[in-house]
Amino acid sequence: MAARIDPTVRRRRLGTEFRRLRQGSGLKSIEVAERLMVSQPKISHLENGRRTVSPRDVRDLCAIYGVTDEQVIGSLMQMARESGQRGWWHAYGDIPQSVYIALETDTTSLHTYEPMAIPGLLQTLAYAQAVIGETIPLLTAEEAGTRLKVRLRRQHRIYDPAYTLRLWVVLEESALRRVVDSPDVMREQVEHLDKPSDVQQYGVLYGRLQAHSLDPDSSRDFITDVSKTYIDAASRP
Repeated sequence: MAARIDPTVRRRRLGTEFRRLRQGSGLKSIEVAERLMVSQPKISHLENGRRTVSPRDVRDLCAIYGVTDEQVIGSLMQMARESGQRGWWHAYGDIPQSVYIALETDTTSLHTYEPMAIPGLLQTLAYAQAVIGETIPLLTAEEAGTRLKVRLRRQHRIYDPAYTLRLWVVLEESALRRVVDSPDVMREQVEHLDKPSDVQQYGVLYGRLQAHSLDPDSSRDFITDVSKTYIDAASRP
């Protein structure tokens, strides 16, 4: 399965489309269920994206809704096949926020505002490891390791040349000033952000945050200054 094909999103899109077709046909979900000789909850789960749709379901529903365009049916069939596949994160077991990861995997653009910490998609290994260890209590070493692998695997989405994610980040100063683990870890993390391709994102503001954020040059200068404070702190006895 291509990295950008996400089954959760495909199921939701497919469900939305079938709901639209049902409503356009004037049928109620209970009537559709009776025609297919299935339970009404099955139709509801299908339309809410909580159930995998088989190619046979697509054919049967298209027949009931009067869909005859083979191009439309073919598109629905393709989504149905993709909805039955498993996302990359399933290999890591039952992980929290899997629905969010599914949406993140499929999106082309992401806007985020972080007042407390560096966002997961931009975290270095050491910073991510420290954040997971300090903010999630009672994790076993295995569980912490799994979460770390998932977080780092999510970052592949940024560098995929075939399906690049446009990531827009607004950071508060405290996210850079708050020391996570050690000054050395913070220096590495801050320097990880200090590149023209990344810093430019800080100049793209949205909503009310636009009036208060720094422009790209100022952001680069500010990040460099913060990095120097961690270098100084790490060199002290």
